[in-house]
Amino acid sequence: MSDNGGRPRRVLDVAFGVRDQWGAPPGVTHCCDMMTSNVDLECHRCSDRYECTDNLVTFIARWQEYGLIIHDGGTSYVTIDFCPWCGARLPESQSDRWFDELEELGIDASDVDNIPEDYLTDRWLSRSDPVSG
Repeated sequence: MSDNGGRPRRVLDVAFGVRDQWGAPPGVTHCCDMMTSNVDLECHRCSDRYECTDNLVTFIARWQEYGLIIHDGGTSYVTIDFCPWCGARLPESQSDRWFDELEELGIDASDVDNIPEDYLTDRWLSRSDPVSG
């Protein structure tokens, strides 16, 4: 699991449906064709990208975070800063900002039912001010 400042990422990933996320939302471009093909890979034998050994990379759109999947039976991954294929610098992860904004709003990130809908997707990134609920 990636270093996340002690925040409960594994619980959050499962709760927010990362296991169901197969790549980026429409319109998201990645640094190269190899990254795109790996992020968007859909295995027709496996229903869970984290269990499929053909899936090497994950992209968490909500946090703009890329990671190498650790096939350990869970949703673990190690965040990466550079593309393993073309070497391009990847966007800075926004996970700390996400947690900070929720904390500023007085929302417990582990209480999924109280998180504003925009914060469950990448829509919160386009806001200049945090959503108030």
